Amino acid sequence: MTTISAQRRAIISIAVCAVFLPATSAFSQSFDHNYTAWNALLAKHVKWLPDNKQSRANYKGFAADRAELKQVLDGLSAVTQAQFNAWSKDQQMAFLINAYNAFTIEIILTKYPDLKSIKELGSFNRGPWKNEFFTLLGAKRHLDWIEHEQLRPKYAEPRVHVAVNCASIGCPALFPEAFTATKMEAMLEDGMRRFLGDRTRNKYEGGKLQVSNIFKWFKEDFEKGNKGFVKLEDVFAKYADLLTTDETARNQIKAKSVSISHLDYDWSLNDAGK
Repeated sequence: MTTISAQRRAIISIAVCAVFLPATSAFSQSFDHNYTAWNALLAKHVKWLPDNKQSRANYKGFAADRAELKQVLDGLSAVTQAQFNAWSKDQQMAFLINAYNAFTIEIILTKYPDLKSIKELGSFNRGPWKNEFFTLLGAKRHLDWIEHEQLRPKYAEPRVHVAVNCASIGCPALFPEAFTATKMEAMLEDGMRRFLGDRTRNKYEGGKLQVSNIFKWFKEDFEKGNKGFVKLEDVFAKYADLLTTDETARNQIKAKSVSISHLDYDWSLNDAGK
């Protein structure tokens, strides 16, 4: 009887493994790293302006597709920490960037169309970026957690500042497509080139560089040696050809011999309808 019982237990164990292990494996592989649904919403509701440097979001359109957006957000919230930990660095970055941008749109829609800036959300001493209004990786989170506790300190990628979007005109453009691991490098570099080529936010004028406050607020991220940037001037030297058409000025920027000032930041909503 003991032998029979042991055989039965072995058979049952094998059967359980046959049922649950493939399911577990399938679940771990089921996340859509192409972000098909999110990509479709972005392609539908975010458009480049004619200069191809800035974009505008159709928040009215996003509001009409709120159910589809909720499915995207629910899908992001369903990812576990264990799943996330098993992904590659670029897969993790794509997830966090897309989550930041998707939940930013969601928080705008909580008051849209009755707001002119994301800064109108939140309380006097607790802005919208500290509002724990969503769940990610198993806990309640806020937008600053994604940017300042995850993306910036853990991935050593200064160009992330052209990927996360604060729903403002002064911010680097919201891409009309989802970030993916396979396109990460290309999209980050494209974002930098569009942003630094936008003369409304970065320009050479009056004998000096006038650049976005992003390079003031996050200066340290551009001075850690990542991507060859040891000091802020290294960034502008690399992209000098985008900052001015004047050859003499370009050479000065490349030689890192120009002074730098910062432009006012436009917090107006990047709304296609306004």
